[in-house]
Amino acid sequence: MINLNGKLQTLDRPLVMGILNLTPDSFYDGGRYGTDEEKIQRRVEQIVSEGADIIDMGAYSSRPGADDVSAEEEWRRLSVGFEVLHRHYPESVVSVDTFRASVARKSVEQGRAAIINDISAGEMDAAMFETVAQLAVPYILMHMKGTPRDMQLAPEYTDVTAEVIDYLSEKVSQLRGLGVKDIIIDPGFGFGKTVEHNYKLFSDLDKFSIFGLPLLVGISRKSMIYKLLGGTPDASLNGTTVLNTIALMKGANILRVHDVAEAVECVRICQQL
Repeated sequence: MINLNGKLQTLDRPLVMGILNLTPDSFYDGGRYGTDEEKIQRRVEQIVSEGADIIDMGAYSSRPGADDVSAEEEWRRLSVGFEVLHRHYPESVVSVDTFRASVARKSVEQGRAAIINDISAGEMDAAMFETVAQLAVPYILMHMKGTPRDMQLAPEYTDVTAEVIDYLSEKVSQLRGLGVKDIIIDPGFGFGKTVEHNYKLFSDLDKFSIFGLPLLVGISRKSMIYKLLGGTPDASLNGTTVLNTIALMKGANILRVHDVAEAVECVRICQQL
């Protein structure tokens, strides 16, 4: 179980997290919504109507080579999204995708976010772990080798699965020491990993059960799909659905996706099995 907005959420059924990007340069839907309130509302309506359990809102692109954005600009973008959510979907469970402690604090205290999703596992802001502990919200702990600017230049591992597990183990220990109760593990597909690294990590996904913590998988339309099969992110829905299904069968508790309806169907079918 995880505590979402003061309510205990069981994970007997895997959850679907719908992605809401408020950036002009994300790898798949960058610029599609931006800070246009009407477009954001339509996207949120789609996410909610298709059955998502969580809305993951981000305003800083983490694609390889993405431009830097100030904390002020990141919060400005997020605040527009929060305004739309509070006005039209006040009961939504919102996760905020940020590596900045200051933005995390504002998102929880002013935006009423329920979860912090940090791609850097506290590496890009030393204050993040203590901030999450003070805020007492669930924290998504993701593995990334390097930073968004350099993570794909030449990532190397001796054993990618063992190294990711060791890294996350150390971080979990740090968070537990600070009193963080709700930790969600994310292996970080596509973040400082080659196609081969990603598939080795994916094949070993069931090994992450060693943590006894909820496992999030985010492979939606990523390059590990279209670099293997050919094509583009736009043509990667089928590959995404295949991997999401396998992820569920290997123990994933949360799927982070662009295409909510298809992920919800994956969950329903796997649950029936």
